[in-house]
Amino acid sequence: MTQGETEHRLTRFFAGVTEYTFESQLGVPDPELIDYVSTLLIRFLRNDQAVPRSVVGKPLLELPEMVEEAGHRLGEAQRKIHRQIGDFTLFWAGMFPESLRKTNRAGEHDQFSEYCLQGKLSYLAAARIEPSVEPDVPNDLLARLGERFELCAYGLREIRREWESTEDAEGLWQ
Repeated sequence: MTQGETEHRLTRFFAGVTEYTFESQLGVPDPELIDYVSTLLIRFLRNDQAVPRSVVGKPLLELPEMVEEAGHRLGEAQRKIHRQIGDFTLFWAGMFPESLRKTNRAGEHDQFSEYCLQGKLSYLAAARIEPSVEPDVPNDLLARLGERFELCAYGLREIRREWESTEDAEGLWQ
């Protein structure tokens, strides 16, 4: 199977399971939000699109770096990085929350709450910045993502659960 065919199968799978999870299990009949979350999953399968970058192109791998970078940008550039922070934190808080929950050993803390708070704030910040051209993601959708951040993260956990329980999950990647 070619890379394009594999990506198409994954896109269909994530679109279907996202729609089912959000509409049937969570009672969220918001097609625009559902499409956004489904597309987010596909974007994060491509590692090159998973993290924001600094002005000079350096990948920003830690949440504090991302937040600091957002503070140095203005206008649409700031809107973009806030959206990326929201996406990054939503993906990790939803799909892999266990990687954010650490025991309190020497200097470690539970990052899950921090990711949820910063993700929510970042989506809301992005929603308040008016783009100069028609945005690919409307401000009202970004605001809904911020307002429903925890619900969306829970929805992603349910999607992961479904993905892991799918008998043909291995076939999705081939």
